[in-house]
Amino acid sequence: MNGEQRKNIKPGIEVAIVLKQDQRTGKLTKGIVKDLLTKSQTHPHGIKVRLTDGQVGRVKEIISNSDSQ
Repeated sequence: MNGEQRKNIKPGIEVAIVLKQDQRTGKLTKGIVKDLLTKSQTHPHGIKVRLTDGQVGRVKEIISNSDSQ
């Protein structure tokens, strides 16, 4: 599942994000969502989030959804 829709992303789920400095290479960083930073319902480049370790980036992939438990 991609990270372009805000409704699919909730604090506590595992995602793969692309950090600002990795946008050219597309390198993904995995982590757990702490905060959603994008206010709009959709974003073509992915919803911006803050991970629990403090890194900020746009969600490219949702790895595990907390609803599936």
